[in-house]
Amino acid sequence: MIGLLRMWHSIAGCVMLVLLFCKASEVTAQQTYVYATRDTFQLKLDVYHPAQPRTDSACVVYVFGGGFYNGARNDKESVETCRTLANHGYVAVSIDYRLGLRVLDRDTLSLFNLSSPFQRSITWAVEDCCAAVAYLYEHASELGINTTRMVLTGSSAGAITVLQTDYARANGLSYAVALPASWKPCAVVSYSGGLYLKNRTLRYASAPAPTCFFHGTADRIVNYRSFRSSLRYSLKGASKVVREFRKNDYTYAILRFDGRGHEVCHFLPATIEEFSAFVDMAIDGRTMHYDATCSDGSLSEFPVTDMSIFKLYAQ
Repeated sequence: MIGLLRMWHSIAGCVMLVLLFCKASEVTAQQTYVYATRDTFQLKLDVYHPAQPRTDSACVVYVFGGGFYNGARNDKESVETCRTLANHGYVAVSIDYRLGLRVLDRDTLSLFNLSSPFQRSITWAVEDCCAAVAYLYEHASELGINTTRMVLTGSSAGAITVLQTDYARANGLSYAVALPASWKPCAVVSYSGGLYLKNRTLRYASAPAPTCFFHGTADRIVNYRSFRSSLRYSLKGASKVVREFRKNDYTYAILRFDGRGHEVCHFLPATIEEFSAFVDMAIDGRTMHYDATCSDGSLSEFPVTDMSIFKLYAQ
């Protein structure tokens, strides 16, 4: 445990190690599959097979970010993230999902008309994430995937999607019906994500998957604490969700990046060692409650550092 704590506090040193490791390793193959069709639109997923796979055939399903109106499974950041994961032995999968806010009228956006399209967008994304998991589960043998070692991860909107997927699974909600019966992710890793809930109630009917949160304490897009979009709906950031995990003795880890904004959503490649440490402990079945405040100037800032959610959609 002492070694783990030291590692989780040495993010700057890990960045150089990750870069060197990625240069020395190669992904053996990347293949694309159609996993579902919505109306006439084909939803695809890209599978990256590692040159040196983990002995447990662990798979990481990555859900890209972009505010539910932007981004792609095969954009530059998604490819970099999945190649990093594959270079660390994971079968990495990047998925399409429907972008419900792509048709948002940004000129009329306000606090009063955001809830309905935002809720619809999350529901669509979760439905598609569940369908992708079901496809991978069904084709696990041919894809070299261990279905008991499947990790869900995402950034920003993708992080909301994976947290909401596990929340819907744990609570038996209808939009997670596509998930295989009794299936549960071995871990969920959220980069600047939260839960969007009705009536401000946060409760798991059954235990969530072990979950790791990376979040900036100054995040104003996916608020670190909470954000009310209407009288009925609010978004619970990592700080709020972790309270529920702590209260119920669920396994979690949180890295709070002091004073950092929404740029933390881009940190997966640079924190791959911390990512893998948590996944390994989740796979080992260890109960864990880990809370660290991080300050690391070597991790780059992005244009979203000081941006609010309304500025994001007004672009």
